[in-house]
Amino acid sequence: MIESSLPAPAFSGFSRNLRADMTSGFLVFLIALPLCLAISLASGFPATAGVFSAIVGGLVTPWISNSELTIKGPAAGMIAIVLGCVLELGGGMSAEPEAALRAQQLTLGICVVAGLIQVGAALLRSGFISDLFPTAAVHGMLAAIGVIILAKQSHMVLGVTPHGKEPLHLLAEIPSSIMKANPEIAVIGVLSLILLFTWPLVKIAALKRIPGQILVLALAIPLGLLFDLDHTHTYSFAGAQHEISSKFLVNVPGSILNAIMRPDFSAVLTPVGMKWIVMFTLIGSLESLLSAKAVDVLDPMRRKTDINRDLLAVGTANTLVAFIGGIPMISEIVRSKANIDNGARSRFANMFHGLFLLILVATLPMLIHKIPLAALAAMLVYTGFRLAHPREFIHMYRIGPEQLLVFAGTMIGVLMTDLLVGVFIGLGLQILVHCFSGVSMASFFKSGVEVEELDDTTTCIRVNNSAVFSTWIGLNKAVMAVSPDRIVVLDLSAARVVDHSTMEKLHALQEDFQHVGRTLRLVGLDEHRGLSKHPLATRLKDATLSAKA
Repeated sequence: MIESSLPAPAFSGFSRNLRADMTSGFLVFLIALPLCLAISLASGFPATAGVFSAIVGGLVTPWISNSELTIKGPAAGMIAIVLGCVLELGGGMSAEPEAALRAQQLTLGICVVAGLIQVGAALLRSGFISDLFPTAAVHGMLAAIGVIILAKQSHMVLGVTPHGKEPLHLLAEIPSSIMKANPEIAVIGVLSLILLFTWPLVKIAALKRIPGQILVLALAIPLGLLFDLDHTHTYSFAGAQHEISSKFLVNVPGSILNAIMRPDFSAVLTPVGMKWIVMFTLIGSLESLLSAKAVDVLDPMRRKTDINRDLLAVGTANTLVAFIGGIPMISEIVRSKANIDNGARSRFANMFHGLFLLILVATLPMLIHKIPLAALAAMLVYTGFRLAHPREFIHMYRIGPEQLLVFAGTMIGVLMTDLLVGVFIGLGLQILVHCFSGVSMASFFKSGVEVEELDDTTTCIRVNNSAVFSTWIGLNKAVMAVSPDRIVVLDLSAARVVDHSTMEKLHALQEDFQHVGRTLRLVGLDEHRGLSKHPLATRLKDATLSAKA
């Protein structure tokens, strides 16, 4: 069962951390506003749908999850899924308004069901789903999402509507869009991009505290007013005519109540509906739980998120927000890191960020209307580039060539098929790599753990089969079952393979033990050789070393 009581700080910490949390919540709100708008529009929904998501995420999840510093809201990583569902249900920019609205409502119905499944999975304590996928495949999926975002949003930066639909076609069409760019829109979009890419290079500490996204708005809104984007007109540039109109600005209703949409459940039991329910549940839960774990590592107080409670919070909020027209949310890593950097102390910073968003959209919706779409698209291009940054490829290669194979294979698989198929392609590649390394089929399901009490203070856990991504849950369970007052020795000398995913998790587990004053020793790895010099590289049993031993 899920624990019913919230650990401190709850109300006792609210007043103590009020100033720090409110300040951080306000600063994160400034970052979240343009990103919520951009993610929502890129997902095929009205701009307010992303703001609804962040509002509900901020006002609901702090009372359920014990994740102290995560910010819940729409994320760039979910764009490909939400937009894919909308398009397959007949929506999108090229659809008639009635068809687009119906596709959005059908998608909301699917999101309600996916949210309920997340709630059910949390109550069944199924948060371990985040540990079932190899690290390289997860990073490959995120890199592919980055490429998809970049491919789709680059055209909007230039003020051009592309003809292609698939990511690879959209990438190939970028040179054509550059030639056809609407100059005034491109000025806004390209200058926004330049600002986003150069701002991290600023070394002045006081200036670095200003979010790049806010500077983009400070630049783009005046340019939009200068170019009179709110009124339809044409202008001539280099002998060509270009049109300007309010379609290049964020479209929001005059009242927040007019933005509410109701879900339509008629597609839920169709093959298309069931496919997207699986996608929303699996990919959304995986991204959210991985982000929550990443934020735990950044938490100065090293507090640990109960992943089942966090999944319960996200599932509950996703269910609720879909009933009012909001897109799915996850624990979002970029805004969460900003939350930590801005000095947040507790989960109530997330609440304040949602509260500030609610106040803004309820009182000043026309201010949002002044934001040029090209500026929002630039933010997404920047986000997409960071997800698929060349250093990700270099990092994977340094860990090991086989990890680069799984990473690249997953990314290409996603780009050529879809997210779900691509992830399973990566999973299959990782299994094949392990099979060639000598991992038996039995080792994918059972690590053959033996527990022995060596003396009054030490427990030894021996792994008799390979220690790979699919057996981590059992291995971790065995380690965590040892009494907290005992030293844990993990003997890997008999393991044929200790893969990168396991090495990474063991390294993190050692740090967790050290933080709480416990000891976890890894022994037996001196009989293995790494597939690279990286400390977290996959280790293979070296027969030569074993014979010498």
